[in-house]
Amino acid sequence: MLAWHVLVHLPLVLLMMLPPWGRIRLGGETLEYRVIRLWQGGLMRVFGFRMRRRGTPLPGATMFVANHVSWVDIIALHSQRMMGFVAKREIAGWPLIGWMASRGETIFHQRGNTESLDGVMQQMLARLREGRSVGVFPEGRTRNGAEVGPFHARIFTAAVEAAVPVQPVALRYGNNGDAQQLVAFRPGEHFFGNFVRLLGEPPREAEACFLEPIAPGSTDGRRRLAELARERIVAAMG
Repeated sequence: MLAWHVLVHLPLVLLMMLPPWGRIRLGGETLEYRVIRLWQGGLMRVFGFRMRRRGTPLPGATMFVANHVSWVDIIALHSQRMMGFVAKREIAGWPLIGWMASRGETIFHQRGNTESLDGVMQQMLARLREGRSVGVFPEGRTRNGAEVGPFHARIFTAAVEAAVPVQPVALRYGNNGDAQQLVAFRPGEHFFGNFVRLLGEPPREAEACFLEPIAPGSTDGRRRLAELARERIVAAMG
């Protein structure tokens, strides 16, 4: 299924992404964005995930924030709503996933590099002011699936300065989230090992729960914004 998806579906996706076809607008989004979403949804099925969406993603300029379990998170969210992610720079070199992340307008960040983070913040702010959306994982790294870590408040600065809504998204794998730890990286497990392991897993559900948005100016500062977004995601996970 993966070979068919890469060798047959992917060339068709690439063809439809090229101008002038890719710029055709369908239902409020370009054909390029539509086919990327469909391709990502198909890739989720290759790994045995049947995607379900709860709630409605906001249109227009929005900062989407989600819990971070695995590299699968980006594909799951992209299958539901086109957004430019902030992700670690290493992902750019991952086979297939890195290429699709780049096509999906991902903003790559070098961890531990202050200059890189400043550049990321400026790119996020520019995109939001242009009316586009961004997606971030405020925990800063993947977790083992057993809990949702603390959210870093600084990443919310762009939403505050651009005066755009923040919409929390709870990502759950399995029946009521019972496969979170299975999907997450195991101790010492690298991307390729996780990739192959998930290919061999039986089919299961995956949910993207788009929660109540937080309107601009409705909270007191970015720290409270981060706390409220995390509270809503934790409540949905429970």
